[in-house]
Amino acid sequence: MTGNRGVARLLPGKCIGCGERCLQSCPKDAIAMDAAGAPVIAPERCVGCGLCVRACPAQALEMTGGAGAVQVETAADPVGGDDFSAWRGVWVVVEQFAGVAARVSWELLGVGRELANKRHTDLGAVIIGHRVEPLAAEAARYGAQVVYLLDAPVYASYRTASYCAAVCHLVRKHQPEIVLLGATGQGRDLAGAVATRLATGLTADCTGLDIDERGFLLQTRPAFGGNIMATILCERFRPQMATVRPKVMPLPEPLERPSATVVRDAFAPDEALIAVKVLEVLRAQGESEGVDIAAADIIVAGGRGLRSRENFALLRELADVLGGVVAASRCAVDAGWIGHDRQVGQTGKTVRPKLYIACGISGAIQHKVGMASSEVIVAINSDPDAPIFQIATYGIVGDLFRIVPLLTQHIRALRGEAISA
Repeated sequence: MTGNRGVARLLPGKCIGCGERCLQSCPKDAIAMDAAGAPVIAPERCVGCGLCVRACPAQALEMTGGAGAVQVETAADPVGGDDFSAWRGVWVVVEQFAGVAARVSWELLGVGRELANKRHTDLGAVIIGHRVEPLAAEAARYGAQVVYLLDAPVYASYRTASYCAAVCHLVRKHQPEIVLLGATGQGRDLAGAVATRLATGLTADCTGLDIDERGFLLQTRPAFGGNIMATILCERFRPQMATVRPKVMPLPEPLERPSATVVRDAFAPDEALIAVKVLEVLRAQGESEGVDIAAADIIVAGGRGLRSRENFALLRELADVLGGVVAASRCAVDAGWIGHDRQVGQTGKTVRPKLYIACGISGAIQHKVGMASSEVIVAINSDPDAPIFQIATYGIVGDLFRIVPLLTQHIRALRGEAISA
């Protein structure tokens, strides 16, 4: 905004009584709702930020100066420009379901700690939900110095509208310079909504994060089908936002003596104003089987070389002997040989197991992005020039239909000897 700051004013006859957007957008609680759902603005509390004007779907609000002149801001004015000195802090939005945090949130606190150290600022964790206060102590164990807690019944189940309003409220109030979320289904949905509402930049599916000499967040991610790695900067707007896939960043060691300041915020949207209601939560097939390949320590994965759905039985036998799980490349999933919840790669899941056995997988860059951080990679392929051998710890050139059964038989024999001994 230029010139003297004005005050928001309701235009007669234009309010449609939605009763939601202007109220949620106000960072100073200067707006209340009357019985008809129209905003009542307290001029002594209004700071003239203009957020309510942009949030109104009916253009029923305007900013007025001392002489009554209308002042117009662009959507990016609150966070755009060259002076970001007021924006401090690195935040991680903690994803949780039924009070259990997603591992990726703690992974992000690890890399967030490195970024915060380079910026000489605090590392914050944002926890939104109902009866989730115990997660504050857990966030502190993984390095959070400040925990922003919004605990209310309206947040019991994830919904874009309520969680987006909560994050935007906190961002406008505390002005963090960096906000990180997991690149999960929920994280991608929430990050896109928040970035749109705040009119700032967002880089999705990052595989690397760093700070440059000017203090900007370097956001690295695969681009052009995974054929190149692009580093993206958000130079003109704040906060700088990024999502990161699970298992891309290492899980930090918990602190022995954690300590964090808990900032409780009472902000909660009116349940009656949220159109989406959660009636029932249904688990996907992969979850009902109790299989999460992203959390597995041993993975046996198959690709085009398996030739059919039935041949995945070979991999299941090997995985059972090793105490691991079966996964696949995209081509095997697209062929219908195995479910999408088992897909590893750029359009699937990122895994970081102790042992990854790739059977009949060529090793295209889109697949390597999802498994290259495995501690030990064993590749079995009949093509000696397959790209998978470039990153494999051990490579076996040969027919997987002969090698995999022999490997299974040998491991079973070794385990039998160990038991008998």
